[in-house]
Amino acid sequence: MEAAAPVPSGPAAGPFPPLFPPGLHGIYGECRRLYPEQPNPLQVTAILKYWLGGPDPLDYVSMYRNLGNPTQNVPEHWHYVSFGLSDLYGDNRVHEFTGPDGPSGFGFELTFRLKRETGESAPPTWPAELMQGLARYVFQSENTFCSGDHVSWHSPLDNSESRIQHMLLSEDPQMQPVQTPFGVVTFLQIVGVCTEELHAAQQWNGQGILELLRTVPVAGGPWLITDMRRGETIFEIDPHLQQDRVDKGIETDGSNLSGVSAKCAWDDLSRPPEDDEDSRSICIGTHPRRLSGKDTEQIRETLRRGLEINSKPILPPINTQRQNGLNNDRAPSRKDSLESDSSAAIIPHELIRTRQLESVHLKFNQESGALIPLCLRGRLLHGRHFTYKSITGDTAITFVSTGVEGAFATEEHPYAAHGPWLQILLTEEFVERMLEDLDDLNSPEEFKLPMEYSWPEKKLKVSILPDTVFDNPLH
Repeated sequence: MEAAAPVPSGPAAGPFPPLFPPGLHGIYGECRRLYPEQPNPLQVTAILKYWLGGPDPLDYVSMYRNLGNPTQNVPEHWHYVSFGLSDLYGDNRVHEFTGPDGPSGFGFELTFRLKRETGESAPPTWPAELMQGLARYVFQSENTFCSGDHVSWHSPLDNSESRIQHMLLSEDPQMQPVQTPFGVVTFLQIVGVCTEELHAAQQWNGQGILELLRTVPVAGGPWLITDMRRGETIFEIDPHLQQDRVDKGIETDGSNLSGVSAKCAWDDLSRPPEDDEDSRSICIGTHPRRLSGKDTEQIRETLRRGLEINSKPILPPINTQRQNGLNNDRAPSRKDSLESDSSAAIIPHELIRTRQLESVHLKFNQESGALIPLCLRGRLLHGRHFTYKSITGDTAITFVSTGVEGAFATEEHPYAAHGPWLQILLTEEFVERMLEDLDDLNSPEEFKLPMEYSWPEKKLKVSILPDTVFDNPLH
């Protein structure tokens, strides 16, 4: 990426420079509406465009100086706007042109608001690289973001010692959706948050935490401005927020998180490991059994449904056709992100029978294991489901409650597998007991690995193991 440079302009071009691609006009026009006095903002541009083989999907990121709104206690800040997640050209060089009625490209651009430091005369350029990183994820996975989503970054956003190490996504408070010749573009704002705030968003929901951030001026305020120097979480600033808002929200609403990509595995303890049907190496002939496209679609729908505020506790049916859209306002996913490169339907779906298992062993790394209480308390006790999808293979583990429809695990056979996809049905009584037994998982900083839990009468075993176990393919 190049250093900041002014946006090019041209004479007698009306509101748009003559060399601007048509898809950019609507976005540029929205920026001009907000910043009429800044027609040529500084920008960070990709040295080699993505469509020419470069690594950066965003053509450039424009950076504006926003004076804030003193009457609303909104401080002066830098406002970053991306160009490239939407279709700028309409000639299929980056995005498939689908017409003006649907989303343009991925249907959104990213924005970011960074508090301006005293004496700062030019905007820092690190947010542009952060936005390029998120854009690379979107282009590589072909998954879209929506308001309320969270991003676990596990590192200070500016590579400093800041506590702001993760992100939530929200609608930009000032930028309105625009219609371009190549479709509609909305603007999603990146909001930097602390680890404790990320965990609260996971345990409850992202929209709820965004609303709390809006009520605390130093933590974002009404325009959700990120302050990398913020040293306290909203729960340290106002201790009542955790108990009065988050804990009550979890108790009333449950968690809005229906699943995660994770380091996880499972074994069928009811048959010997060398058995040809073992869950770790299920084969027909010489071909390993993978998640079929239909199973993958159902798991993907399982995860997507839970991202909606009013999700219903139903496992989507295994459909014969792929569904390209999401319910409500969620933008479509153009690729099945849960489908690994090797997870094509090697085995015809009808040849993979559902197996009832007598005893299972679940394995998670520390980060995934710390989410088990959330899965049990925030999801299953509210009649919902929760899925772990392995990031190192085709394994998937879905916990379901007795109120979930469409599951192949039943109260009579609570452990059931369809290829490498395991479903576990837990009764409310057993969930309550597990929460008591797994109480130390609520303090992951005190983990001493490995950790093992067992319920012999239920023929269930859970292990929390080091990451190296999952990095080794022979685990």
